[in-house]
Amino acid sequence: MEIDLEKIRAFFSGDRFAAAAGIVIDEVREDLIRCSMKITGLHRNAGGGVQGGAIFTLADLAFAVHCNLAMVCGADLGITVGQSCAISFLKSTRGKKLSAESVCLSRGKTVSVYRISVRDDLGVLIAEMQGNGFTRKNP
Repeated sequence: MEIDLEKIRAFFSGDRFAAAAGIVIDEVREDLIRCSMKITGLHRNAGGGVQGGAIFTLADLAFAVHCNLAMVCGADLGITVGQSCAISFLKSTRGKKLSAESVCLSRGKTVSVYRISVRDDLGVLIAEMQGNGFTRKNP
C-alpha cells in the first residue's frame, strides 16, 4: 500500500473536533500510527489536569487513522467506525505534549482491534486504549 501522509491528513481534517483540539497526525506506517497534541488551557479540567476527554480524543484519532488507513489510501473496503473502546487512565501528566501510538492487534474482514498507548513528552505512559472497529462495506 502506498501511503500519502498529506492525503491522510486532508481526509482526517474533516474530523473537526480533533482538529479543534490541535491534534496532529505525525507518522503513518502500516504497522504504526502516531498522533500528537500540545497541551493548552483548552485541554485542562477544573482541577488543572488534562481532561480525560482530551486524552480519549487523541487516542481515538490515532485509532480512526489506523483502522481506515487502507480505505483512505484507495482500497475499496468501506469506512471503519468504532464499535467499542475501553480506555484506562494510568497517570496524570506533567508534560507539555501527548502522543498516541496505535498498533493493530487483529484485522479481519469486518472487525479489527487496535491498542493505542498515550505517553507524554517526558516518556510517562498516561493511558492505554483498546479500540474495536467495524468495517461497513460500500454498497
